[in-house]
Amino acid sequence: MLRAVVAGRAHISCSAEPDLFIDGVPCCDQYLAHTLAHDGFIAPAQQGTRGELVPAALTDAGIAALAPAPAAA
Repeated sequence: MLRAVVAGRAHISCSAEPDLFIDGVPCCDQYLAHTLAHDGFIAPAQQGTRGELVPAALTDAGIAALAPAPAAA
């Protein structure tokens, strides 16, 4: 889901329980989408009215989650 957001393929609903749509299709795991939003990994890229779909964006935490792990010594 995070990779779809960074690729610009995701939209999020403006609501208390934000739903995530990828390529216009609702994600099959909305529980995970809610968790990513509530835990601060994704957020609306712009303000919207309640229920409106807006582009989704990664937060700093989302960017960090996609960063490659450091090589083990």
